[in-house]
Amino acid sequence: MPINGNARILVVDDEPQIRRFLSASLNSHEYTVIEAHTGNDAIRLCTTAQPDLVILDLGLPDIDGREVLTRIREWSRVPIIVLSVRFDEQDKIDALDRGADDYVTKPFGMGELLARMRTALRHRVGTSEEAPLFSTGGLAVDLTRRVVTVDGEEVRLSRKEYEVLRTLVKHAGKVVTHQQLLREVWGPAHVNETQYLRVYVGQLRQKIERDPTQPRYIITEAGVGYRLRQLDDDDQ
Repeated sequence: MPINGNARILVVDDEPQIRRFLSASLNSHEYTVIEAHTGNDAIRLCTTAQPDLVILDLGLPDIDGREVLTRIREWSRVPIIVLSVRFDEQDKIDALDRGADDYVTKPFGMGELLARMRTALRHRVGTSEEAPLFSTGGLAVDLTRRVVTVDGEEVRLSRKEYEVLRTLVKHAGKVVTHQQLLREVWGPAHVNETQYLRVYVGQLRQKIERDPTQPRYIITEAGVGYRLRQLDDDDQ
């Protein structure tokens, strides 16, 4: 799958001015743009045009965008970035739990959207086989040996701390909801016990961040979850 130029982007939005703006901006970065203005068109084009990434608005005239997301996820793992004026935290959590790779709220900066697109495309390329070594900035995680280093120095983590970090590494660059982290690390019986996460993320930051009060790697998405920052994709 292409990571930048030549990637096919399906833009799903019922507002013509938004589609025109995104089409012009993405074409200028050498992306090929396919447009849809309804949910049914989006589902059909996902099948026939086989896009490399979908930018999906939630407020569509025929089907709610969340239902479109659910139906696409029944058969496709294409990266999907939700782009919507809905800013309620529960809307974000719902979209991410339904399988969205990221969520950008309107109004948005094109630079931010392009960075999120690159991350989603790169993550999709890497999902076929989990890379044994992950690194971002001075943080490195050897998934085979279960060794974590910061600036070349090994950091000792507890089993749960490591599992939280490993889960964030697996979804690096994406928002991982509280419920998803709790489900993967503690099991489905603990999906509402967010205090576990606050404690363990705090402990992780103490061990891997240069300044835990200004985290560089594990970023809080308020009310939603956490994102392991990919420093080559974001502003340094």
